[in-house]
Amino acid sequence: MTKNKTVLKLGLPKGSLEQATLEKMGKAGFNISVSERSYVPYVDDEELEIRLIRAQEVSRYVEHGYLDCGITGHDWIQENGSDVHEVCELLFSKATRQPARWVLAVPESSPIKSVKDLDGKRVATEVVNLTKKYLREHDVKAEVEFSWGATEVKAHELVDAIVEITETGSSLRANKLRVIDTLLVSTPRLIANHASWKDKWKRRKIETLALLLEGALEAEAKVGLKMNIAEKNLAKLLKSLPALRNPTVSKLSQPGWVAVETIIDEHIVRELIPQLKSAGAEGIIEYPLNKVVY
Repeated sequence: MTKNKTVLKLGLPKGSLEQATLEKMGKAGFNISVSERSYVPYVDDEELEIRLIRAQEVSRYVEHGYLDCGITGHDWIQENGSDVHEVCELLFSKATRQPARWVLAVPESSPIKSVKDLDGKRVATEVVNLTKKYLREHDVKAEVEFSWGATEVKAHELVDAIVEITETGSSLRANKLRVIDTLLVSTPRLIANHASWKDKWKRRKIETLALLLEGALEAEAKVGLKMNIAEKNLAKLLKSLPALRNPTVSKLSQPGWVAVETIIDEHIVRELIPQLKSAGAEGIIEYPLNKVVY
């Protein structure tokens, strides 16, 4: 007779964040495969059970204990008013590393210049609660209706304004819309049910998941660099290049030479490598990182 295993139920967002989330989970070390015939993906960890659920619903299922934990946007936690434990912020989005923004937008030709001009007007959005709260804070009385999609199109014919999510603003510009204000800046969060967080085993499992995800995300913006340099040039190299202030330095078998290894932000590599070369570095190797855990 087999003993029942303790399992952590994890909800991942289905939809626009799905591929980005599965990719981050893979980099964290959890290989997940999704079948079109099942809403229960396979994961190579017997202690995990994964459910793919719309991001809009994850926080509610975590709050009510159907899921132990989940990944969803800060926006949907706020929209649902969910009472959950926030474990950590995860800085990624569907297309970039930029946070998503819920913005108030109107057609370019609209006379509406500020939220105050919405008095008596109609607003379409998917985040009805957030929008109503925003209007109350500005003492504006407007009709807010739920939008099932294609919200940008409605702004020109069916409503006076929309509250829509954007990362880069390109879709709004393409639909000739003008942003008036930002209601909320949102990033994905790892959240937990309060009872699950108090459970010793589940908490440790959630904390491990958070550690690996944060390490994978930290590694995305960084690379490793290795190089050899004559020992006589080392002090000059370290002094002139602040990015290498905490490298690992080890002696080579060749007398008078050392190996230098460090981790740096990827975006400065193109400027840094020529400087390393001119400072006397040889055999420079750049390599990607899977995780960086501090």
